[in-house]
Amino acid sequence: MYDFMNFIGGIFGYILWGSFFLVKNFGISIIIFSIIIKLLMFPLSVKQQKSMAANARFQVKQQEIMKKYAKNRQKANEELALLMEKEGASPYSGCLTSILPLIIMMCVYYAVVNPLTNTLHIASDKVSTALNTLSTLPGIGAGFNTYYGQIDLVKYFPQLQSHLVNSDGNALFNANDCQNIMDFHNGFNFFGLDLLATPSASGFNTLLWIIPVLCFGTAVASTFILQKLNGTNMNAPGSGCMKVMIFVMPLFSAYIAYTVPAAVGFYWICSTVFGFIQSVVLNKFYNVNIMEARAEAQRIVLREQEEAQVEFVNATATVKVPAKKKSEKNNNDHTAQKKKNTSKNKQSGNDYRGRKK
Repeated sequence: MYDFMNFIGGIFGYILWGSFFLVKNFGISIIIFSIIIKLLMFPLSVKQQKSMAANARFQVKQQEIMKKYAKNRQKANEELALLMEKEGASPYSGCLTSILPLIIMMCVYYAVVNPLTNTLHIASDKVSTALNTLSTLPGIGAGFNTYYGQIDLVKYFPQLQSHLVNSDGNALFNANDCQNIMDFHNGFNFFGLDLLATPSASGFNTLLWIIPVLCFGTAVASTFILQKLNGTNMNAPGSGCMKVMIFVMPLFSAYIAYTVPAAVGFYWICSTVFGFIQSVVLNKFYNVNIMEARAEAQRIVLREQEEAQVEFVNATATVKVPAKKKSEKNNNDHTAQKKKNTSKNKQSGNDYRGRKK
């Protein structure tokens, strides 16, 4: 799993390095990177929003079916299956787009933790040799963190560069590698914050504690606002679990941001903010009410098209009277005429044949 995430982190590292190459500041490059990722994920987000709207319609009709067939569970399941197919709803829809941001965050984590191999894409054998060399140096090796070794190397590269040599005395990194590492060393200061440092290992005066605080604050605020825009009643019965989760997940993200390099937490903040903006846009065009209105409009248009294709038929011109009924009609007409003639003869004094008596 580590190798896979590290590999994916190297792929995302190309985007990070391209952004950094343009602006020479890792904080700004993370902002650019976050925007690019959100644009790439936008089609998936639209699909997720449509699925959520379909599931909302499905839940309303599901309750009606369950109430109607409360005593017939098998019939209720059959009707629910037909309704799910008709509405295009699925209990698993949106799972991928919900998990994907966490996967991307982990990839960014590995791109930041291993900046030499995953972002600058320096040969791994050079980096391994450099880290092994530093771990054996007197006064340096004792406090050298192997896990965050690449970050430490970037942070202290000006002081460590002279020690990074092969056994034959030649420099481990060529001139181009050294220049890229120096650019990285100078580009991790973002408005006074050292994005290579870890908040848990930094003093209060470094202000890095603001990273986990913002992780928590932006996550909670965006969730509350989006719930309000979606019309979710947070005081409804059974919503206690939802309220708990609103705070539990942001607390978890804040803890992670406190224990990893600040660049990872900063990406999480950017991702939350841009994700909130994206959700507001999607909610404007793909919320449940609008999707329901569009679906109803489509049903009306389809019905009108079907009616327009039906050929008009004049019923009175095409109805044929059966022979038996036609004969009965003639007899009735003859009888009526005979009665009429008899009545006239009585009035005029003639017999039934119309002759004078």
